[in-house]
Amino acid sequence: MRTKYSNKNRINVVTLGCSKNIYDSEVLMGQLKANNKDVVHEQEGNIVVINTCGFIDNAKQESIDTILDYSSKKQNGLIDKLFVTGCLSERYMPDLKKEIPNVDEYFGTTDLPKLLKALKADYKHELVGERLTTTPKNYAYLKISEGCDRPCSFCAIPLMRGKHKSKTIEDIVIEASKLAANGVKELILIAQDLTYYGLDLYKKRELSSLLKELVKVNGIEWIRLHYAFPNGFPVDVLEVIKNEPKVCNYIDIPLQHISTKILKSMRRGSKKENIIDLIKEIRLKNPLIAIRTTLIVGYPGETEKEFDELKQWVSETRFDRLGCFTYSHEENTHAYNLVDDVPEDIKVNRMNEIMDIQSQISFEINQKKIGKTYKCVIDRKEGAFYVGRTEHDSPDVDNEVLVNASEYYLKIGDFTNLKISSSTEFDLYGAPIS
Repeated sequence: MRTKYSNKNRINVVTLGCSKNIYDSEVLMGQLKANNKDVVHEQEGNIVVINTCGFIDNAKQESIDTILDYSSKKQNGLIDKLFVTGCLSERYMPDLKKEIPNVDEYFGTTDLPKLLKALKADYKHELVGERLTTTPKNYAYLKISEGCDRPCSFCAIPLMRGKHKSKTIEDIVIEASKLAANGVKELILIAQDLTYYGLDLYKKRELSSLLKELVKVNGIEWIRLHYAFPNGFPVDVLEVIKNEPKVCNYIDIPLQHISTKILKSMRRGSKKENIIDLIKEIRLKNPLIAIRTTLIVGYPGETEKEFDELKQWVSETRFDRLGCFTYSHEENTHAYNLVDDVPEDIKVNRMNEIMDIQSQISFEINQKKIGKTYKCVIDRKEGAFYVGRTEHDSPDVDNEVLVNASEYYLKIGDFTNLKISSSTEFDLYGAPIS
């Protein structure tokens, strides 16, 4: 027997992909709430909006599978309306309309007013900073710009998100203040490229100026930087990180590779020597900073020679945090004209080799933390443990600090000092101290 969702005219927003999509869904939900709509995130509702990802093969497949799943539910009368938005929809809208016609309507990444109209809601321009956050109450993502002007050969983001467009410092501060008023204590700054911030509006890089304004927001205790492009890195930001207690000693710099040959083909605009010098400068100016990076293996033309060079560099550089992805051959990118000549099994083996190296590095770094005390935020309780993070760790991707919940009581969202008693490759174990 068919069982419809009991919540009539409830809009269920389903989010796939990265933190930027989470942010976009939150803005959509804020607009809907302001229109007095009943809106939920990934719960039951008879109207469904899927915010898709179109970045790499696995993410695209997850988005397609999710659309097909809800399309089937609509076909079977379990939901009434189905709308699709986001990056996959922006990139492949004609194909999606043809292959999955059961969707009521598709929208691109800049079609928020049109999507709201389809949901019988008005786009309210005055809602600067108004969002319905879906992250734990203590932290929120804060998008400071949209789009990207970088020419990276493997990346389809400019196709889906357009050219770089900074928000004004004033609007960002307003948004941060509203988040703080709602209990947010940690801001995670996101963009396709943080370090490009301000060039379009102010004709110079203004990330450091933005940070100096954000630290004045009452209630905010941590500000974290994600996705800083290495080329043209504004070194004045390093001084702000070092001197402002609210700005975490943490930076995420996706470097992708170290072979000059591969970097040139990737159109990254840098050489091996430039990257090595930048990492040295960052650590010289701020020895306490934790550096996170991401790498791509199996890029066209990556032979054993270039891969060995990458492994050696990872071993020598000893990043605090590192993620690794296999190359995805994306249509309409510059690299799509190259032969995808590294077999998939070799790509996966290379990724595993890199992560094995990083696992050992992480273990050794974490072992040195035993006996030390760190200021941590408590994100959640999971099973037998409270789960927290140091300033060197971002949610979902980095280390966590686990505290035995049967021995101690901690309040979710609070900051507390935890003394580390033991560690593994990617987790720390600790206990609160008075």
